[in-house]
This record gives sequence, structure tokens and C-alpha cells, in this order.
Amino acid sequence: MPKVLTIAGLIVSILMFVIFLLDLVAGFPFGMDSSSATMLDIGFMTSGLVLAYLSWSTMRELP
Repeated sequence: MPKVLTIAGLIVSILMFVIFLLDLVAGFPFGMDSSSATMLDIGFMTSGLVLAYLSWSTMRELP
């Protein structure tokens, strides 16, 4: 069960990163074109990468 939760966290983090990268590059899902929206996109992409790292490192530690 714990391994399934870490895989779910990894999937969520990858989806989060891809959605906000797509918004940053193409403006597709949310479509805001201001400097604060760019900073939010970068912040959420960073959060997705941190969550991916934490999920990956936890999954490696599990038996």
C-alpha cells in the first residue's frame, strides 16, 4: 500500500509539472498573461519537481 501511494504522488507531481509548463509555454489551460501568472507557473512547477523528488526517494527506501 505505501508503494502505491508514492507512485500516486509521483503521477500527481508529473501531471502538475506538465500542466503548468504547458501554461507557461502556450498559455493553454489557464491563459493568464501577466508577470504574476508567470511566477505562479514557475512556483508550481518547482513544487511539482520537489514532490516528484520526495516521492521517488521515498519509493526507493520502501522494501
